[in-house]
Amino acid sequence: MTRAFTAWRHHLARVATAALVATTLATAGGPAASAATTRYEAEQAARSGGAVVATEHAGYSGSGFVGGYTDGNKGTATTTFTVTASTAGQHALALRYANGTGSARTLTLLVDGAAQQVTLQPTAGWSAWSTQSAPVTLSAGTHTIAYRFGTADSGNVNLDSLDVTETGGSSGDDYAIGPVFEAESATLAGGAVVATDHTGYSGSGFVGGYTDGNAGSASATFKVRVTAGGAKDLTVRYANGTGSPRTLSLYDGATRLTQLTLPATASWDQWGSTTFTTTLSTGNHDLRLAYGSGDNGNVNLDRLDVTANVPGQPAGSGEAENAYRSGSAVVASSTGGFAGTGYVGGFTSTGARVLRTVQAGTTGTATATFTFATPDGARTLDLLVNGRVAGQVAFGAGNGWRTVTASVPVRAGVNTVGLRAANAGNDVLVDSLVVSGETDLATRGATTSYTQYEAEAGTTNGTTLAPSRTYGTVQAESSGRRAVRLDAVGEKVDLTLTAPASGVVVRYSIPDDAAGTGQTSPLAVYANGTKLKDVTLTSAHAWQYGEYPFHNDPALGAAHRFYDELRFEIPEQPAGTVLSLRKDSGAVAHIDVDLVEAERVAAALTAPAGAVSITAHGATSGGGDDTAAITAAVAAAKAAGVPVWIPAGTFHVNDAIRVAGVSVLGAGPWHSVVVGTGRAGGFYGTGGGVTIADVAILGSATVRDDANGQAAIEGDFTGETLLQNIWMQHTKVGLWVRPGSRDVLAVGLRVRDTYADGVNLRSGVLNTQVTQSTFRNTGDDSLAMWSDGAAVSDSVFSFNTVQAPALANGLAVYGGGGGNRVEDNLVADTVNAAAGIAISTRFGVPFTGTTTVQRNTLTRTGSREPNWPAELGALWIYADVHAIDAPIVVRDMTIRDSTYAGILMSWQKSIWQVSFDRVTVTGSGTYGIEAHATGSATFANTAVSGSGTGGLLNDMGFVLERLGGNSGF
Repeated sequence: MTRAFTAWRHHLARVATAALVATTLATAGGPAASAATTRYEAEQAARSGGAVVATEHAGYSGSGFVGGYTDGNKGTATTTFTVTASTAGQHALALRYANGTGSARTLTLLVDGAAQQVTLQPTAGWSAWSTQSAPVTLSAGTHTIAYRFGTADSGNVNLDSLDVTETGGSSGDDYAIGPVFEAESATLAGGAVVATDHTGYSGSGFVGGYTDGNAGSASATFKVRVTAGGAKDLTVRYANGTGSPRTLSLYDGATRLTQLTLPATASWDQWGSTTFTTTLSTGNHDLRLAYGSGDNGNVNLDRLDVTANVPGQPAGSGEAENAYRSGSAVVASSTGGFAGTGYVGGFTSTGARVLRTVQAGTTGTATATFTFATPDGARTLDLLVNGRVAGQVAFGAGNGWRTVTASVPVRAGVNTVGLRAANAGNDVLVDSLVVSGETDLATRGATTSYTQYEAEAGTTNGTTLAPSRTYGTVQAESSGRRAVRLDAVGEKVDLTLTAPASGVVVRYSIPDDAAGTGQTSPLAVYANGTKLKDVTLTSAHAWQYGEYPFHNDPALGAAHRFYDELRFEIPEQPAGTVLSLRKDSGAVAHIDVDLVEAERVAAALTAPAGAVSITAHGATSGGGDDTAAITAAVAAAKAAGVPVWIPAGTFHVNDAIRVAGVSVLGAGPWHSVVVGTGRAGGFYGTGGGVTIADVAILGSATVRDDANGQAAIEGDFTGETLLQNIWMQHTKVGLWVRPGSRDVLAVGLRVRDTYADGVNLRSGVLNTQVTQSTFRNTGDDSLAMWSDGAAVSDSVFSFNTVQAPALANGLAVYGGGGGNRVEDNLVADTVNAAAGIAISTRFGVPFTGTTTVQRNTLTRTGSREPNWPAELGALWIYADVHAIDAPIVVRDMTIRDSTYAGILMSWQKSIWQVSFDRVTVTGSGTYGIEAHATGSATFANTAVSGSGTGGLLNDMGFVLERLGGNSGF
């Protein structure tokens, strides 16, 4: 990849963005003139000293370009533009040029006779054009802007045009609109200096000098003009070749916004980026990056990008660097010229892959467009769509970033689309992946195929139970802490469908029998007053008694875990249908209805070509034990290098099916069902290359048995694992990722009524992500990263929805290495011994590196831990076995109606390096913030209101460093 091409793509992106900003300002009625751009064609400018108009190279704008900047005209060749500035202030001069020499060349820029040298990076050829931008201050009126092949220059370039953009400010006012602010143009102090001794930077250099010798003083100040106040993403591009995370402090004027953690990059020539979101008011801002007294510095800065923030949506949702990647696929930015903050490369080794999660509005064929580069030559990669190889994509040889398209079969709802290297070969750099017709995913929580209807929001002639959070009551375990009780024949609850539906889930509770073994009851289902069917409810999977780990013996007392769920199909009903659930029989004393989920059941998927069906090896739907038949089908499929096919039907197993290096695909979780026997069943994966998709795994467990029970899916995964669109219910655990596993992507899990965790990443797990998944009534943490003896690192829980876990936390991170993230999740109605989100050293190894908790919403979370006893907060930062002394970043969090404290920091060890920014705590039962520990944390833009007891309890001298924008505590 040539540096010419790097500059070309980067600067075109900057010019396009500046134009977009100008358009946006004009549309909004803002001061569009301050961002206006005027183009001056070089062939129409004054020329002298051998500079001539030419047309022999393609790609120029206007009617030609200017050449003649050859060695024979050194010292004389000049092109002079006469430009007009309508207002005084800072302007950007963007020179469009071609430099096919293969190395950087220089010219002298003269602004009204004042000279400076500019560097023009090489382009991919003489028909490839790039842009070099220089900031200047102009008074209102006419000016001469000249580009000369001076005696100290290397020349030998062609000039196409000059764009002059009024970037803001007035005489003596050097604030600019951006969105890109080069560090070398910032105001430097304290030893920070411009440098060029490492490659890959944008603009004309970068800023170094953030060394230990300049600790406490080195800084770069970017003078930013904001024309429309609001949430802004501040993206810092940097290099950190130290091998460990480094920190700088970010200020807005005198207000310290945050401490930025800058993870290590591969070398000093490799550039990374980190984004901090804050609110900037309309007007001028001095954004300063400083090596402060609490920082460890030793990084280089390339630039600061200031862009509008879209809540809950990562910047550039189609950008490959925001997608999941595994194997040798890595994010890079050293080549430059990309859109967004980087690109994905590393497809040189078998198994390297990148996968985006995409929402499609309808089922059908869409077009995927890949922006790519092939610096080493042509390459073909597998096209992956929803766990299946949908074809190949040929990335041709050539120069520069280009695009290629492919047809992809998408489903209505959430899809995964991406690329995989089936063998070793040349690298492909993938900048973006966009699917035609894709629609927005939910900004927080999972995007689901169903609509959820709370029973208490319907119409009933039964009893709407009063809200309660008292453990041991059915309301405490209910979504929204309310439910509807039908305790007489003829009582019903009516719900009006807002979307067509043919599949229904009812979350219900009926009384247990005296022996604790469960009883059944019919429930009648009506549509617009016409009876559709009776369904059978059971208490066999509900009702636990006694102390942890709980049993089915009512004599133990302490009854809890009242709910179970039933799914069933009905004839499709249109939106507007009144769906009624009615107690037509006196079989049980009462039926409590918590909620209903209704969806249109998708048509059954078809088998991939060549797949081995389990029925071909003797599996029979609805028959006896199919364990041997499915095991034989797996072996045959692996030997043939094709997927295993589970057709529509219900198949029974008495043990976990072992899978390794094979795909197991079903017709969809409403169609292909694997049912376990007793406490056993599901799948156990080993090695790499495991895909399980589009099935339901329904256990038969009725009690927790850690020693003997089996998970829906468990495994020792060594790479390239995809688990997608899987319904898991009545098993010990949903997904158990065993120690040392890596590269697991789980998308679209529907986990219900497990007896232990929903998902557990245990010990040494790397690069694993659980996203777009839903969890309800789990018997332990719904999602947990458990660094039990070895650190879980670089793993992510994102865009998940958690409701009413029966025990323990919604999401938990127990120790771990750097790079772990909990982001964009919704958690509601935790029940017992639980926080909404727990960051804890209660189990496992200490924290190292940075743990990020961002863009999460916690509603009615926190609960009582009866064994201690203690009252746990919605967000619980808990230093138990080890101190917490690695960075914990909490930002963009909403905490509503917590049962006790909104934020609790406790105890036994100290807590350090925690930062809060843009956190809102509303309506806590006790304190907004409770600090029951020693240590310190920083708070910025954090608001507490409506607390039942008070805004703050700080009873152990915890230090709250207030950085500005705080209220209520």
